[in-house]
Amino acid sequence: MLTNTGFPLGYGRRVLAEVDSTNAEAARIAKSLAGPEWILALNQTASRGRRGRAWRFPKGNFAGTLVLHPTETPDIVALRSFVASLALYDAFIACGVQAHCLALKWPNDVLLNGGKVAGILLESIGAGGSVGHLAIGIGVNLADAPAPAEVEVQAMRPVSLLSETGVAINPEEFLDLLASAYARLELQFTTYGFSPIRENWLARAAKIGEVITARTMASETVGTFETVDEQGNLVLKTTQGRVVIAAADVFF
Repeated sequence: MLTNTGFPLGYGRRVLAEVDSTNAEAARIAKSLAGPEWILALNQTASRGRRGRAWRFPKGNFAGTLVLHPTETPDIVALRSFVASLALYDAFIACGVQAHCLALKWPNDVLLNGGKVAGILLESIGAGGSVGHLAIGIGVNLADAPAPAEVEVQAMRPVSLLSETGVAINPEEFLDLLASAYARLELQFTTYGFSPIRENWLARAAKIGEVITARTMASETVGTFETVDEQGNLVLKTTQGRVVIAAADVFF
């Protein structure tokens, strides 16, 4: 259900002219929030990605965080990265992007014409085996993308929505599309569990059935991308057998 302004009912909407990072802001305000809240920054001064990597934030791009107070165990809470990926996919479709141009890259990227257009960063604070709050940070190259030299070696080619499709949309307009898509998928997730989310994600997965490389800080595994299991783990078929990977950076 949507409010009169088109934003999903029950979700707060907070737009900031400037902030260090929306995930950092989420940590500061989480305890004061009565319900889920979207935070959008029109300028972000200390952007960061996975593993603390720096992330450039050009004007006109999307930097937002959804703050939730989940009730599930941490392993279930973490599956919301797939919910967020599907919400981004649906938001791009709502922008007019053709489905064949999009793919979802495990664990948390969205690809457009084979390049990275969006990424997701989950951060949580909890105690005693529970999650007090979850911050789902989302960055989208709406208007501009970093130059290839600005990203790590072997990383996906960065692309922007504008350069690849000609679609021009401002961050606030994109937030409305994303929030609506996420609210619908969150309801599906909390009602029916991970199974339908998993099936929909796999139907949109990049490189499934192909050879990829999964790299952690300590190891590297090369194998055929077989599936994502019911726990959200990457499953590879390798020369040594079936390998299940909980967390890694994927390269192809």
